[in-house]
Amino acid sequence: MKRQITKLWKISITLLVLLLVAGMIFPTWTPSIKGEQSISLLEQVQINGTGHEVMIRGKDRRNPIIIFVHGGPGCSEIPYVRQYQQLLEEHFTIIHYDQRGSGKSYHFFEDYSNVTTDLLVADLLALTDYAAKKFGQKKVLLIGHSFGTYIGMKAAAQAPERFTAYIGIGQVSDQVRSELDGWEYTMEQAKLAGSVNDVKRLEQLHASIARGEQLTPRDLVRKYGGAARLIDDNMDYYKGFLLHPEYNLLDVVRFLRGVSVSQKPLLAEEAENPIDQIVKRLEIPCYFVMGKYDYMTSAKVAQQYLNTLDAPKKDFVLFEKSAHYPQFEEKEQFAEWLNQAWSELAM
Repeated sequence: MKRQITKLWKISITLLVLLLVAGMIFPTWTPSIKGEQSISLLEQVQINGTGHEVMIRGKDRRNPIIIFVHGGPGCSEIPYVRQYQQLLEEHFTIIHYDQRGSGKSYHFFEDYSNVTTDLLVADLLALTDYAAKKFGQKKVLLIGHSFGTYIGMKAAAQAPERFTAYIGIGQVSDQVRSELDGWEYTMEQAKLAGSVNDVKRLEQLHASIARGEQLTPRDLVRKYGGAARLIDDNMDYYKGFLLHPEYNLLDVVRFLRGVSVSQKPLLAEEAENPIDQIVKRLEIPCYFVMGKYDYMTSAKVAQQYLNTLDAPKKDFVLFEKSAHYPQFEEKEQFAEWLNQAWSELAM
């Protein structure tokens, strides 16, 4: 009997190892889109000396180009974003990419100790040139999300001739003021919920948050609806990693490694150099798209930034039911708004 049990254990362990190895090397792709002019592409592109993972999707490759800049830092949206952008694919050619050292663009033997936002901006501008040339278009529509708005704003200010307009979703501004707004909201909700432990924890952290030494705890912001209200953003990652074909298990390891090496230095750079002090004018139309309940990047502080920003056209767009992910939480309304905004830009 003992021998049989031991044999079963060995077989089970062997099968588990084989499954893990298969998951690590399993080929990745993005599903096809019907149509003679459609495009569905997932590939590595050499940009500024290193491989960047690029996903391009759209029903008609002749449609205007959108480049999305993901946040985090290090948090690629390629694993799950496809489920939220079907409506956008009807009218735009959409490009997502994993930034240098993030997700599938993380390479195990590369040194990322000197990665700065300026380097990420240079990568984004090179990607923009690649996309414009590939599709024979002069300009692209640039959309940043969360920390990606820091990269996007700097790129739009540096090279406005490459872009039709800039859209910041979950727009960053002054990090300390934004975090204090998040702290106040989270504290209020914790008191309403009668959570003595959460109130005490927030009280202890207030001074360090006010000094810009740390963020309002993200677990508490999420707990009280300041991150997402109509979706489960963390579950989207888990499902994307396990069920979607764009990532395999090795890519998940890359993702986790990328987050670990990029978040601390890049967030510190953002805190020391607030974007509202770096970019005070854009030469192209500018839109800040915020969820009413966004306390990952305060909607109130973002609007204050936009009020001071000089641009030929600017608009603050508030989605009433969402938090940090209005483009996902209210995807139909977002697609409708974007189509309308594009029609006005194209006139």
